[in-house]
Order: sequence, then C-alpha cells, then structure tokens
Amino acid sequence: MALDDKERLRYSRHLLLKEVGEQGQLKLKSSHIAVVGCGGLGSPALFYLAASGAGTLTFIDDDEVELSNLQRQILYKVSHIGQRKSQAASKVLASLNNSIGLNPVCTKLTSDNVEAVLKNADIVLDCSDNFETRYLLNRYCMTHKKVLISGAAMATSGQIMCFDFRESGPCYACIFPSNDKVEYPNCDNFGVLSPLLGVIGAQQALLAMNTILGHHNGSFFASVDGLTLSQNIWKVGKDCRCAVCA
Repeated sequence: MALDDKERLRYSRHLLLKEVGEQGQLKLKSSHIAVVGCGGLGSPALFYLAASGAGTLTFIDDDEVELSNLQRQILYKVSHIGQRKSQAASKVLASLNNSIGLNPVCTKLTSDNVEAVLKNADIVLDCSDNFETRYLLNRYCMTHKKVLISGAAMATSGQIMCFDFRESGPCYACIFPSNDKVEYPNCDNFGVLSPLLGVIGAQQALLAMNTILGHHNGSFFASVDGLTLSQNIWKVGKDCRCAVCA
C-alpha cells in the first residue's frame, strides 16, 4: 500500500508531522473505524475521520433527519430532512473525501446483528444516545478485544471514555452499572449546548487516530465543562463487582 500523488497533496499537513508522517498516514489509510450513531457526536467524528483519511468508515444509524437535529448534527442540511441519516451522511462524506471507503448501515444494532456489522472494525466509536446500545457495544468490544471510545453530552457537560480491551482493564459497566429501574435523562428532555457535541465528537475522532498511530493506549474517563472549558481526566480501574467484566 502506498499514497498516490493526490493523497500526498490532500494529507500534506499530516505528512509534515513527525507524529504522523507517511507511515502514519498509511496506518490511517488501512484502518477500519465504526461509528455507532450519526447524530450530534457522530457528525463531527465522521467529518474529521473522513477528512483525515481513515481508510474505511462504517457508520450505523436507523433514524431520519428532523428539523430539530440541525441545531447540533452538523452533517445535515435542510435539504436532508426526511432522509435516512446514514444515507445522507454518506453523500456528505463522499463529497468531502471520495478516496475512502464509506459503509452506511441503516439499522438498529442488536445482539443479533452487532457481530456482522462491526466484525471488520478495528476501533468502535460509541456516539449513540441510549444505554441499551452502550451496554451492547461494551460487551461486544470486550468479547472481541476491540478499542471502544465512548462519548456523551447533555445540557452543558460532556464525557469521553476509552476502554482498551486489547489489554486487561475496566469496561463501561464498571463506571455505569446497568440499572433497569433508573430512568436516565437525555437531550430530548434536558437539552444540550450545540458546540459541546462538536468538542466531544472531535475528541473521539482524535483519540481514534491517536490509537491507530500508536500515541495512545489504556483506559480513561474525562469530563468536559462546556461553560468553563475545563477538562478533567482520570485513569479508571476495573470494578471487581462488575456484572460484565469481573
């Protein structure tokens, strides 16, 4: 595998960086990243991964574009209202970079199809908006020793988490144990500050790239305050009582 002349020009700012260079760009070109959810977090993540030359992007969403999405889901335009998000996203990303592989999947992830949809991905970005999908991705990535990068944002605060299942460590359920009796808040009833989703989604893309380039490994939890712009990062350990990974 090699970079052609157009790729050298397109990614010239990457090639100037000692942290990327030609070998790093080739690693990105050969990577396969899955993004689950093409909404407020998935939009910026997909934009940057496509622009940066991630070789294959699989992105999964079964929703349609609505007017209320346009406040924060920057992949979409007014003309996309009523279209399937994954299909609309594919057209926008292809117009940005037509030299990468785009694999839109219009379905809801379940325990029955998650293996078929994600089996070829090296890294999974959890940009979903519900705990059912988050727990499903956690179990799948843990079982198959994939890197899971999870993001969340609500109101004026956000979170980004990395679970590197290539090594022994904590899982998502260690931090957020499943509790069917608790009704968790969401953006539909609490709202969210629009650019905060861009901050979290872009960090998910950056973390995925750093993982591919070899600049990151290990698991952590970070919180982002959208009002003060402060960010705190913690290393997290395995919960010996976790119902999933203990």
